[in-house]
Amino acid sequence: MRILIILIRKEFWQIFRNRVMLPLLFVLPAFMLLVLVNAATMEMRNRKALICDSDLSPASRRISNAVAASAFFDLERATFSADEAIASIEKGEADVALIIHRGLESDLVLQQPVTLQLLVNAVNSQQAQLSYAYMTQLINRTVGDMLAERTATMPQEPIRTVVSYRYNPTLNYKFFMLPGILTILITAIVTVLSAMNVVREKETGTIEQINVTPVSKLSFIVSKLFPFWLIGLVELALGLALGRLFYNVPIEGSIALVFGMSAVYMTGLLGLGLFISTFAQTMQQATFINFFFLLIFILMSGIFTSTDNMPAWGRALNTINPIYYFIDIMRCIMLKGATFSDLIPQFRAISIFSVVSVSLSVLNYRKRN
Repeated sequence: MRILIILIRKEFWQIFRNRVMLPLLFVLPAFMLLVLVNAATMEMRNRKALICDSDLSPASRRISNAVAASAFFDLERATFSADEAIASIEKGEADVALIIHRGLESDLVLQQPVTLQLLVNAVNSQQAQLSYAYMTQLINRTVGDMLAERTATMPQEPIRTVVSYRYNPTLNYKFFMLPGILTILITAIVTVLSAMNVVREKETGTIEQINVTPVSKLSFIVSKLFPFWLIGLVELALGLALGRLFYNVPIEGSIALVFGMSAVYMTGLLGLGLFISTFAQTMQQATFINFFFLLIFILMSGIFTSTDNMPAWGRALNTINPIYYFIDIMRCIMLKGATFSDLIPQFRAISIFSVVSVSLSVLNYRKRN
C-alpha cells in the first residue's frame, strides 16, 4: 500500500507540474461546455422566409404579418413572382417560400378550402421537417382565427387537447444537450489521457525500468489510472456546476447517484484507455485508435438524434456502446429524477463494460510486458 501511495503521488506530481496539462484538463473542457451547449442545438430559429403574395388581400396580408411576427422565421422579403420564389430557394437565399395564390380572400368568404403552396429547402431534412411543421401550424392557426371571426359564433371544439411537457416544461434544448455534451467531454478526456500516460512511458523508455523494479503490475496500473479517475470526477463536478450556474439545468435526481454511476463508467473508460495503450507504441498511434473508437461511439450514442431511428443492425451494434447508456443515465437522473431501480439495465450495461474492458486491458498488458 505504501508503494502504491508513493506511485500515485508521483503521478499527480507529473500531471500538475506540466503547465500545459492543467488548462487542457480544466479550462478547455469548461470553455467547450459553455460553447457547445449553445452551438449544438436542434432548435429551429431564424429560418429565412420569403412570401409571394399574388392575392394582395387583407387575408393574405394577415398571413404575411403572422409569418413576420413569428419567432421561428425571418421574413427576408416579399415578391409577386412564383418563379422568383423558386429561384430564391435554389440559390439558398431563402429556406422557406410561401406562395399565396389569387382567390384566397374569396375562398375564405365562401368558406371553400384554402390552398397555399409551401416550398422548403430540404438539404437539411430535419430542419425542413421542422420548418414545414411550424409554418403549417402557423398558417392553420391564422386561417382558423379569420374563419372564426367571419362567423356569428365561435365554432365548438369537439375535442380540447391540453399539452403538458413532462421533465422539460419549457422545451429548453440546453437541458437536453448539457448531459450529453458533458458525457462526451468526460469520455474523451479520461480515455485519451489514460492511454497517453502509459504510452508516454513506452516512448521515454521508463516502462522497462519500472518492469524490473519490485513494483507489482497491479500497483503500476492502479497508480497510472487512479489520478485520471479522480480528475474525471472533478471534471464532472465542474460541468454540473457550470450547467447549473450558466444554464440553470436542473438536477432532479440524487447527486450521489450521478457520481456513483460515473465512478463505474469511468472505470470502464480507464480500462479502455489502458487496453488501447497495450497496442499503441507511440502517442500518435494511441491518438488514432482513440479517435476510431470515440468517433463511432459518439455518433451512435443518440446525443443529437434518437437511436430508435436506427436500423435494426445499428440498434444491435449500439448495445456495446457505453456512451449511449451513460448519456441516458445522465438525462434520466438530471431531468426525470430517476432512482437506481429505474436505471438497473443501464447500470448493468456499464458494469459489464467496466469489467470486460479492465479485464482485457490487464490481461493484454501482462501478456506484452
